[in-house]
Formats: sequence, structure tokens, C-alpha cells
Amino acid sequence: MPNFIVSKAFFASLICVASSAALAQSAPDNHSSHGQMGIQSATDAGFGTMDDSAAPPASNAAGHGNMQMGGMSGMSDMGGGSAPADARDPHAYSGGYQLGTGLYAVGEQRSLMMADEHKFVSLLADRFERGHSNGGNSNSYELQAWYGDSYNKLTVKAEGEVAKGRVEDARTELLWAKAFHPYWDVQAGVRNDINANGPSRNWLAFGVQGLAPYWFQVDATAYLGAEGRTAFRLSAEYELLLTQRLILQPRVETNVYGKDDPEVGVGRGLSNATFGVRLRYEFSRQFAPYIGIERSARFGRTATLVRNAGGDARQTQVVAGVRFWF
Repeated sequence: MPNFIVSKAFFASLICVASSAALAQSAPDNHSSHGQMGIQSATDAGFGTMDDSAAPPASNAAGHGNMQMGGMSGMSDMGGGSAPADARDPHAYSGGYQLGTGLYAVGEQRSLMMADEHKFVSLLADRFERGHSNGGNSNSYELQAWYGDSYNKLTVKAEGEVAKGRVEDARTELLWAKAFHPYWDVQAGVRNDINANGPSRNWLAFGVQGLAPYWFQVDATAYLGAEGRTAFRLSAEYELLLTQRLILQPRVETNVYGKDDPEVGVGRGLSNATFGVRLRYEFSRQFAPYIGIERSARFGRTATLVRNAGGDARQTQVVAGVRFWF
């Protein structure tokens, strides 16, 4: 049995060797035919062969060069200069009409005006709310209205608090606003204060209002009153968009006075500060109800005057209201 297996393996080896020799002998002829087919295909396709007959004629090469130079010379003529004598009249399309004469004459009143030249009117109720605290309920408002254009506006500002059916305190300003920067107005005018527990006060006002870096809305105004009274008011707010409609608005306001005024419960120095946070939902940009919380505190001599009158120098209240403008 082993001899039979060896013999079978020997004959199989001889068959493999004979087959390999036959394939090796036929390979050169096949490759040579493939090479001839490749050369013939390239010739038929127009690529030519590697002899001199494949090079383009000298006259054709010269023609390409002349075309390129001609194109460059045409580009050099585009640099400007006087129009040629046969150039088309640029005003021929108008049929002889000219702006300012004939049918297109402009009268004394201008027909076209830019948007910043038109006059508009606007009213913003930034706070129109009801508040609840340990001292009771009250209604508060902060309004601003203006009439004018982008550069000059007549502005009215009003802020106050109403409790128990009467005005506790109110501040009203009539100002002329002049734009001196794309984001800032300078303002000058008069202010009137009403206090339920004392006489009213009148002031001259001068300040600025606008959009500070990082999108802070800032309103800073200095005041000069009778008998050497001075004051300074600063308010700032920021709008944080939680979504396109849900907006969180922190706000801070401070008042500083340069002279004691016991009749209206105001002391010299930092008088009071208010910090509040309001969360509003804008059904539209013009109408948005909100809720919030506000903390107010009086300091220094003002706090002493409030305590002597039986009041609380610090107060926290929950507020709910609506913000609107048109």
C-alpha cells in the first residue's frame, strides 16, 4: 500500500512540471500580441507613437503663441483711458430724460427719504406690575415714551408706586435726547418728584442712556435741584435669552443724594438700591407677562430716617406683571 501512494505522488509531480513548461513557452507570444494591440490602440486613438511624426507642426505652435499674446494685449487695454469715438452713449438708454429736469424734476420737497430721517412715536412699559410683601400690596410702573427720529427724540420717563389708592412716590422726566454714538444718547431736561409724605421736588437733568458692551442697558443721569440739592441715578439691566421666548431679566437701580432732605425722607450719600429678577414669556415681542422677585434696601442716613418714621429699611416682594411696547 505505501508503494502505491508513493507512485501516485510521483506521477502527479511529473504532470505538474510538464504543465508549467507548456505555459512558460506560450507566455512570450501572448505578451507580444498584447503589446502590439496596445500600440495599435494608441495609434488609432490619435496619441501617435514616440517618433518625430507625433510632434505638432511648428506653424501651429507659433499660432498658439500669437493667440496668447493677443489675449494679453487685449487685457492691457482694459486699464482705462478715454472712450473711443464710436463708443455707445451711456445716457442713450434714458430716451433723453434726465434727473432733475422734465418729468423727473425734483421739487422743493424731497420725494425720497431714508428710514433714519422719518419721525416715529414709541411707548415702552418695561414694568407694569403688582407686588406683594410683608408691608402689603402695591402697584408699580416704569414707562418710557419718545417721539422723533434716530438722532433727536423728545423723551418722557415715568416711574412710580401706587399703594392704598394713592401715589406713594413718582418720578417724571421730560428730556431731549440727542444721539452721539450708534448705541448712546445724551439727554437733558427736567425732572419732577412727587412724594406722599412730603413736598414735591424739581430738578434739572443731564445724562446718557444706551447699550453698553456685553449688551447691558444703562441709564445714568445727574440732577441739580433748588437750594443746592444734587442727585445721581444709575440703572442697568440685562436680558438673558433662555429660549427665543423665555427671557430672564436681572435689573439693578441705585440713587445717590448730595444733601440731606428730611422732608422727603432722603439722606446724604447712597440712599437706596434695588435688585430684581424677572422671568417673562414673550407671546410676541410687543407683549410679555412676567413674574419675579425684587429686593430693595435703604442705606446710611436714609435708612435712619425710615426707621425713625416707623418703616422698614429693607424689603422683599414678589411681583407679577406685563411688559409691552408699541
